[in-house]
Amino acid sequence: MPAERLSMRKIREVLRLDSLGVSRRQIGRCVGVNHGTVSDYLGRAKVAGLSWPLPEDLDDGELEKRLFVPREENRKGRPPPDLPRVHLELRKPHVTLALLWQEYKEVKPEGYQFSQFCNLYRRWAQKLDVTMRQEHKGGEKLFVDFSGDGIPWIDPRTGEVREAAVFVAALGASSYTYVEAFENQQIQAWITGHVHALEYIQGVPRIVVPDQPRTSTSQPCRYDPTINPAYEDFSKHYSTCIVPARPRKPRDKAKVEVAVQVAQRWIIAALRNQAFFSIEEINRAIRGLLEKLNTRLIRKLGRSRRALFEELDKPNLLPLPACPYELAEWKINVRVNIDYHIEFEHNYYSVPYQLIHERVDVRATKDTVEIFHQAKRVTSHVLRHGRAQHSTVTEHMPRSHQAHAEWTPSRILRWAGEVGPATKALVEKILEERPHPEQGYRACLGILRLEKKHTRERLEKAAARALACHSHSYRSVDSILKNKLEGQPLPQFSQARLPEHENIRGGSYFECGFPPSLQL
Repeated sequence: MPAERLSMRKIREVLRLDSLGVSRRQIGRCVGVNHGTVSDYLGRAKVAGLSWPLPEDLDDGELEKRLFVPREENRKGRPPPDLPRVHLELRKPHVTLALLWQEYKEVKPEGYQFSQFCNLYRRWAQKLDVTMRQEHKGGEKLFVDFSGDGIPWIDPRTGEVREAAVFVAALGASSYTYVEAFENQQIQAWITGHVHALEYIQGVPRIVVPDQPRTSTSQPCRYDPTINPAYEDFSKHYSTCIVPARPRKPRDKAKVEVAVQVAQRWIIAALRNQAFFSIEEINRAIRGLLEKLNTRLIRKLGRSRRALFEELDKPNLLPLPACPYELAEWKINVRVNIDYHIEFEHNYYSVPYQLIHERVDVRATKDTVEIFHQAKRVTSHVLRHGRAQHSTVTEHMPRSHQAHAEWTPSRILRWAGEVGPATKALVEKILEERPHPEQGYRACLGILRLEKKHTRERLEKAAARALACHSHSYRSVDSILKNKLEGQPLPQFSQARLPEHENIRGGSYFECGFPPSLQL
């Protein structure tokens, strides 16, 4: 259809002015339309075999019928192009309508010319769904999202009915779909869903298009979102690119919106009457329905998602890396303390002492902790479990403490001695109990700085109480001072004496062995 539908009177005027040799731009000014519309009507008239002056017996109804009848009917006998095939071929990299028209003319020389070929395709494509009309190149994009509706399951430990989150991924060209259930929508489920989706399609697209939840963007933005560090790490491992859709712009990820809707109708709804007691049970049921979904024919294209995947996407996907991505947790902008250790999950890991007071990034997997400075890895450690544990590499320790000489053990002991003998003894105990004295610097400095908040006398009494209780830590001294326990008498522990009773035999009962009634 033309950009603007004109009255028959204006159409006749267009044909008349054209016969006088008036330019199309001038004709447009005369009838009040743009020159493109003028060109469209003149083209229609040419295809219909009409020229000025029009036949006297040609009324407005007949004129409209001849101008707006589908052009393939005006060219009876000309072989029509295979429009579904044209639509699919356009999704392949570097394929254009001009190339497809040339191939069409080579097979059918009597066929349509290029302009009519293009118009036939465009009118056919307008009848497709909006999301199907998007021309995604094969192997280019993977759209990902969580379904708004989940699948209920019963936790056998508590009997609680919970809802499993449903992860959906769909390739742009073929709509080849992957579905998996998870306990939640946290970062671990998000990344794992991506890894399993790539394994399912046996390749890597050039672009991954998510929405902008916290699992994908740490700072959502319409124009320049900041990708979550773990998600960015995933993209680097697979050599792909993350391009989040704009907020509140569902057409940016229309492919996965439709895939989510299809998954809700053909998978979630199909499982509505089944009872599940684990996520594994749900995924076993999903896998069977997923195969049916991908092999079902798409009515308007006459092909299945799997067939389209084999033809369009699979040949153009990048290869998978040698090993799958291992989920990593990132902690950004961590300050290196004076003891050249950084803190991660309540444990401490050493870095080269030259990085004291610098800022580093920490990447942790289930087994290791890696530390980066200015995007360069400086060290790695085995992940420690528990709390307050130290992992120190001998090479990270300075040969001398010139850079921080004031914090040597002798300097800290001398400072503690100025507070009092109990404080000095407590600091000495802390330094002795650490594998390396530097690991105790943090606790000792914390104890000594309590003098500023409390008095020297109170700190000395609190240190004495901590020594008496064998509690050699900063937390103990801080708690004693906060609760004002340093002046309280220490509790006296004594062994309680059992009351006399006929059922209590006493130690002498067992001196001569078991009684006869109990002997074998």
